[in-house]
Amino acid sequence: MKRYTVILVDDEEEVRQAIIKKLNWEEIGFEVIGYADNGEDALEIAERLRPDVVMTDIKMPFMDGLTLSKKLKQISQDIKIIVFSGFDEFEYAKEAIKIEVEEYILKPINAIELKNVFARIKEKLDIEIGAKRDFDQLRQYYNESLPVMRDQLLIGLLEGKLSRTSVHDMMRSYMMDLSSPYYIVGIIHTDTLPKSDTTQEKLIPPSELLTLSLKQIVDGILESVFNFKSCIYLGSVIVIGLLDAPKQVNEIIHTMDQICKSAFRILERNTSAGIGVVCDDIMSISQSYKGAKDAIDYRVLFESNAAIYIHDIESKVNYQITWDGQYTDNILREIKLGEEGDLDRAIEELINYIKESTISIQLYHVSIIELITEISKLCRAYELELNQIFGPDFNINGRISQIDSLHSLQQWLSDICKKVRNSIRLERIDTAKLLIDKAINFIDEHYHDS
Repeated sequence: MKRYTVILVDDEEEVRQAIIKKLNWEEIGFEVIGYADNGEDALEIAERLRPDVVMTDIKMPFMDGLTLSKKLKQISQDIKIIVFSGFDEFEYAKEAIKIEVEEYILKPINAIELKNVFARIKEKLDIEIGAKRDFDQLRQYYNESLPVMRDQLLIGLLEGKLSRTSVHDMMRSYMMDLSSPYYIVGIIHTDTLPKSDTTQEKLIPPSELLTLSLKQIVDGILESVFNFKSCIYLGSVIVIGLLDAPKQVNEIIHTMDQICKSAFRILERNTSAGIGVVCDDIMSISQSYKGAKDAIDYRVLFESNAAIYIHDIESKVNYQITWDGQYTDNILREIKLGEEGDLDRAIEELINYIKESTISIQLYHVSIIELITEISKLCRAYELELNQIFGPDFNINGRISQIDSLHSLQQWLSDICKKVRNSIRLERIDTAKLLIDKAINFIDEHYHDS
């Protein structure tokens, strides 16, 4: 059990010893840690030992008890002061109340009264210590929660769901300064890691480990280039750049490009960055974020491990081009009739067409969905199980959004198309065998005895 500390102050040694002997200090939860025979010495001891309670006489040389009490309260408002005196004078009592002395006792002091006084003091200390402990725990929890709350502020700005007043209130509460003449948003995304059998990686999904590693790389490179805030959101690292001038965008594009290449080298996974427009208002960060999302969507069509600036897309993408359906027809034909090498060439021709024609991301999505739809129709025509071809709970939009490069698209299409091709051939073999069996049975039934 915690024992509170006490300093006794009286210019008479006999009085100090008498007070000590009146109580079983350990039993009531206190211990006497110091003595003084005048106010000056008592003040020096109190500054050094920081007691919980000081019990002092009023009449003493050099510094009286009331002056000592005032100075003790200046050291700490938490010190509890018990004043005792042989004079029942109203002025003393009034001054003691003004100083916020806890107890005023008249001499001679009896043991019962003294025990009751310290019991009341202990109750006050217990309550105050408990409240302080609760407050400290709340403060610790608040400090531990600050990174999460700051991330929520950043996410609120990205999504455009906060009012200007809320933004400024949260910045003040979370001690986070986002003031800047200009802002820009970047999204850095990397392919997910393959599954691992290690215990640690089973506890935390590999994709989360990868994103945490990516954030360390991003923060480490950017901190020496420009002022920024970063967070992890929807599986990507989001950077909000705080710029001094719009012309810094060129430096940001270059730095983001270096981040992608460094991440590819360190993590051994394709990494891309999408960069939005520069804006001059904190409430427009959501518009820059939208541009960054549009830019990074093009990572599947552009060079891997590079930064993509939203304004550059306008000059690179041909929005007038239409999808050439012959590539879909060629793939379907080779699935049904061609050899495996013919199917590989048909898929490669499709990938080269996408790469060279600079189609928009919207046309890319629609065209791949149409191709998968035609493959699904082919599966149904041959009564193939779609789950065996595409996997359980297949969602075409979700699957396409996971493809980060044309190389990944080519691998996925090759896997799907070859499954369908092989299943069709097995179906044809089974059908041929069935026809042969039926013919043999027919011959046995009708011509066996002839």
